[in-house]
Amino acid sequence: MTRPIEAPISPLQWVRSAIFVFQMYLMMLIMGIVYLPWALVSRHGARTTCRHYCYWVRWTARWMVGLRTEVRGPIPTGEVIIASKHQSFLDIMMIFSEIPAGKFIMKRELMWAPILGLYAWRIGCVPVERGKRGAAIAKMLKDVEQGQADPGQLIIYPQGTRVTPGVEKPYKVGAALLSEQTGQTCVPAATNVGLFWPRKGTWRKPGLAVVEFLPQIEPGLGRETFMIRLESEVEEASNRLMREAGFEPDHEYRGA
Repeated sequence: MTRPIEAPISPLQWVRSAIFVFQMYLMMLIMGIVYLPWALVSRHGARTTCRHYCYWVRWTARWMVGLRTEVRGPIPTGEVIIASKHQSFLDIMMIFSEIPAGKFIMKRELMWAPILGLYAWRIGCVPVERGKRGAAIAKMLKDVEQGQADPGQLIIYPQGTRVTPGVEKPYKVGAALLSEQTGQTCVPAATNVGLFWPRKGTWRKPGLAVVEFLPQIEPGLGRETFMIRLESEVEEASNRLMREAGFEPDHEYRGA
């Protein structure tokens, strides 16, 4: 099979991609400033602004660089944990634009990013210091117990960072701990978006980027069983989505 991510870069597509990326960040600045008063006084306002921005990026990606987006599976609602494969900024926007009250476990340094950090704070994201993920989860659990955290869908990336398609990276136990200690259902999510929107660089490739919500994992399975099921289901589904796009992963998921 062909590997779209390694295909020759068309000069015209690169120019279109550069224009798309420029307007994407320009619109982040414009929308972030225009809607800032609403976001500061209302968490709903902050979420709505972020969701509208995600819609904008998905819409402009379609006609500017030929990148269509599709979210499959039942949309998670209520107080659940979403444990997703993470390949680029695009899967963040696709997930957030579809769910009612998303909030992320995210790197603490991103909270200091202009516009992005402010809105992350307002929608209730949980900052995590590298190497201190357990402490961040403990703090979040304490906030929930004390009634300081709004209900919603908590999004966690169990591999801890963006992972290039076809690259193996171990899963961390955070999602299992969250489900175990909160009693919340976990919704795994798979994706192939990194084939079209790389984790680094400007180039964007035409095609169909997909995020797929998978069957729920109920609490009470036990940590080891939970992690085996989460990793196997996300990896197998992500590999299937990548094959659908014409990319053959270098590895098959073989289990723990």
